[in-house]
Amino acid sequence: MHKILISREVYPEVLARLEQHFEVDYHAVDAPLTPKQLASRLADKDGVLTMPTERIDAALLAACPRLKVVCNSAVGYNNIDLDACTRAGVMATNTPGVLDDTTADIAWALLLASARHIAAADQWVRTGQWGGWKFKGWLGQDVHHATLGILGMGRIGQAVARRAAGFEMRVIYHNRTRLSAQREAECRATCVDRATLLRESDFLVLMLPYSPESHHAIGAAELAQMKPTAHLINVARGGIVDDAALIEALQARRIAGAGLDVFEGEPALDPRFFTLDNAVLTPHIGSASSATRMKMAMLAADNLIAALNGDRPPNLLNPQVEKPAR
Repeated sequence: MHKILISREVYPEVLARLEQHFEVDYHAVDAPLTPKQLASRLADKDGVLTMPTERIDAALLAACPRLKVVCNSAVGYNNIDLDACTRAGVMATNTPGVLDDTTADIAWALLLASARHIAAADQWVRTGQWGGWKFKGWLGQDVHHATLGILGMGRIGQAVARRAAGFEMRVIYHNRTRLSAQREAECRATCVDRATLLRESDFLVLMLPYSPESHHAIGAAELAQMKPTAHLINVARGGIVDDAALIEALQARRIAGAGLDVFEGEPALDPRFFTLDNAVLTPHIGSASSATRMKMAMLAADNLIAALNGDRPPNLLNPQVEKPAR
């Protein structure tokens, strides 16, 4: 029987399903293993169900000669060195699709919260500073009829765009590949160049996957092109935004606000974020609904079962390794 590791606490249903197929080593704690612990636990394993907190790189793969498949319970996989996996003959998978709507929801939650100062207003009430209603108190910005810009128009970006119809927004986007005319019509979205996107968006939502090419895709130069009334929303990955440049832009009110679910070096945030009254901060909870996290873990389990049964996993990231080399 194949041996696998579940690297972090999951739902009992997921554990029970995997125990039907494998000898399971279960790290039943909702905290990451250290790299040394992970290597030790994986040394005799054929497969692993990982979370985005586990780094899978060449050094770890070299220490785990039996490993055949790494199944990430996330759509992003920048924690996995895909080239190293391919060279080692190890399949890698992710969990796309099942979290699209939930992540689009959090993008909208942050957009609305940033536009209407929800987090700062909540603290104002909680700390006893509310002294009465004022005509010009807590003036935010209208979302309805505004321009929504989306940088990265994959499945989640399209889900964000479709939600804009209820606010009668103009939707523009920039993507490496333009959508089909049918998809653009479904999203009521117009493709524009990056400069136009930055210049005309009232709310700019980032939906790029993280890669060396997208590192600091939004930095000081890009922020300078945005409207002073614009809001930046990032629910994609930390590192896409130059956090230091963003903090400086928010401090100087060069843009109006930001809604951020991801950060560089998270969870160790730049402490200057905590001093900003025009930023809404959440702890990487884009896919954090019970139903969606269950779907993600079950899809990761599907990938793991398929791979170790000799079948092609549903979400294989490196098809060059359809059959494991070791």
